[in-house]
Amino acid sequence: MGRIGKGAKCSVIGCDESAVRSLSVDRVAASGLKVKEERHVYLCKGHYKEYKKAAKKDRMLEQWRYRGQSV
Repeated sequence: MGRIGKGAKCSVIGCDESAVRSLSVDRVAASGLKVKEERHVYLCKGHYKEYKKAAKKDRMLEQWRYRGQSV
């Protein structure tokens, strides 16, 4: 059983909801969310939705970058 199953709280400053996802600190900090400095960041449902919207452009650019390379 992981930390989320044990009832970890959201790592965003000022949020006390229970977490549903865990991600690396680098990914979440790049999206603009203010999080506590830990090894892993735990996000509640609402903040995970915000993260996905903020990171959508970055994911699209990464796909384009690798799709354009030929072997």
